[in-house]
Amino acid sequence: MKFTAVVSALLVASAAAFAPATTERASTALNMDRRAAMGAIAAAGLVALPTMASADGAISAATIQRAKFTYGSRIAALKSAVAAGDFAAVAEEKNAFILFNSGAYPKDKSKKAKAIEGTNAIFAAIRAKDKAALKTAYDSFVAANDIKDPPALDANKGQGYSSDYDYRVRTKQAAIYVR
Repeated sequence: MKFTAVVSALLVASAAAFAPATTERASTALNMDRRAAMGAIAAAGLVALPTMASADGAISAATIQRAKFTYGSRIAALKSAVAAGDFAAVAEEKNAFILFNSGAYPKDKSKKAKAIEGTNAIFAAIRAKDKAALKTAYDSFVAANDIKDPPALDANKGQGYSSDYDYRVRTKQAAIYVR
């Protein structure tokens, strides 16, 4: 009985090996038209969509504080140049004004618009070479945006930063306590 089962299995296998092949080819990914290909791409895109990162431009309280400190310090340092009427020194710090406006007010459009208006008034005074208008525009910009020159920290009273990646490194706030 076992012998007949083995012989019949061999006969069936050899018959299947010599049977004529079907003329229809199996469908592959390469056998599709443009519409089917675009549909497959769109389906893959929809599958990947929920896992994509949706960044907010890194807007946080820390980045706003960093922008106010970094660029506000540069703007506050212009006080003596404005008092002396040094238009070139103020014009060299144009990027500090631009970066302060965009970094300090990334979400509040009305405050950002007022800050840009103040910046435009400062640079209009520079173009007109008007010292009095520059001083007035600068003082109003500093007051409206609460820009202060940060005081120097004493290492014995506190620590200003904790690593080289802190934004206060190489500033007057860069005091570090060492035992």
